[in-house]
Amino acid sequence: MNGQKSFADMEYGNRKRRTRRDEFLEAMNEIIAWDEWSALVEPYYPKGKRGRPPRGVEIMLRMYLLQNWFNLSDEGLEDAIYDSYAFRTFMGVDFMGSEQVPDATTLCKFRKLLDENGVTKRFFDALKVFLDEHGKIMHGGSIVDATIVAAPTSTKNEKHERDPEMHQVKKGNEWYFGERMHIGADAGSGYIHSVDVTAANVEERAVVPALVREDDEVVYGDAGYCGMEKRKEVKEDPHLSQIIWRTNTQRSPRGWQSGEGLRWHRFLEWQKSRVRCKVEYPFLIIKRIFGYRKVRYRGLHKNRTQAYTLCALANLYMLRQSGWASGVI
Repeated sequence: MNGQKSFADMEYGNRKRRTRRDEFLEAMNEIIAWDEWSALVEPYYPKGKRGRPPRGVEIMLRMYLLQNWFNLSDEGLEDAIYDSYAFRTFMGVDFMGSEQVPDATTLCKFRKLLDENGVTKRFFDALKVFLDEHGKIMHGGSIVDATIVAAPTSTKNEKHERDPEMHQVKKGNEWYFGERMHIGADAGSGYIHSVDVTAANVEERAVVPALVREDDEVVYGDAGYCGMEKRKEVKEDPHLSQIIWRTNTQRSPRGWQSGEGLRWHRFLEWQKSRVRCKVEYPFLIIKRIFGYRKVRYRGLHKNRTQAYTLCALANLYMLRQSGWASGVI
């Protein structure tokens, strides 16, 4: 994606300071092995034997990742690339040449291709294998957690109804309508190794068996996961029944309301929280840094597809913060 510098590149290179967006995109450009990521898409990508020749896989993949990093619509991203020099540099678009920025319809079709062929899960799985091979993931323990992502509650659409696959749930004293994103993170490093998306009213504990790895011996969770060892599916599973469930409790045991017993109970809860808190950071990246606070698509399948992408990008973000240089899949 590198070419000859234009006058705009030389002028922009004389700026006194770089923006955080520019630094972030440069770091992501260095850490991703674009040839290997593109190879995962190419088997499903149109060959261009009919109609207009398709744009390159890499430029469409870069555009798709920009959309997930900055939470932009198809049309909004197209306009942003024209407006932002950092976006344009990351895309490798040169307005002096014959090619321009891919339009919103092209991006929509590319996202549909990834969705129909499960390519985003391959991105996530390939990155997980890389982390495992390079010793970035420890085995033996996992942390499970879930977060609610709001969905539009408006009925001002063609069918005059909400998304039928989304549901509402009461948390505390407030009601939420949307989906619930469940993740399993490595207890040692905090990298995400399992992802699932359900309606918001699905109980957190019901999804835990899909988030636990085969070699896990200990599982951490907040107070919402209390009583996992008593569930029927856990008792009947040979692996799950042997797991040690270290979940935070909602209140102190009876008789431990004061004195040495209360201090010991608080110490135990603090030790659990020291490990469990690692799972909160990926959610911070996804919801605050990437801006994924409200679902963009209708249906759980499309949102699950995006969840795999966001979790893979969150792992990349944490890997870059750890000091990894470049060439990752």
